[in-house]
Amino acid sequence: MPWDLKEHAGRHYAVLFHYALPDDAWAVELSEAQPVPAGGDQPPGAVTHLPGPAFLVTLVPDEDPDEEPTVRVYSPADRVVPYEIMLWYLEQVADQVRRCRAAFERGEYF
Repeated sequence: MPWDLKEHAGRHYAVLFHYALPDDAWAVELSEAQPVPAGGDQPPGAVTHLPGPAFLVTLVPDEDPDEEPTVRVYSPADRVVPYEIMLWYLEQVADQVRRCRAAFERGEYF
């Protein structure tokens, strides 16, 4: 499951991509990234943060281009998402929608 990280105002956020089989859709999740537990020497370029529990999940259908992506919100407490992070997340979602629709048009499925 690949993910992207972004830092904003001292906090780290992650966008994680995976296939949600029960939904027949790609899931694009936004979470606050958690630091990797310290444990010995880390090589240069090593992962420093991992995705945490998702608080936004967009499901992107990949078998029907007419089916709209949907967003689910998972947040037991008030959560503030900075504007820059929301734009970054929605760009990731839009890219996934384009990839799924292009693959459908070519007759390919992820």
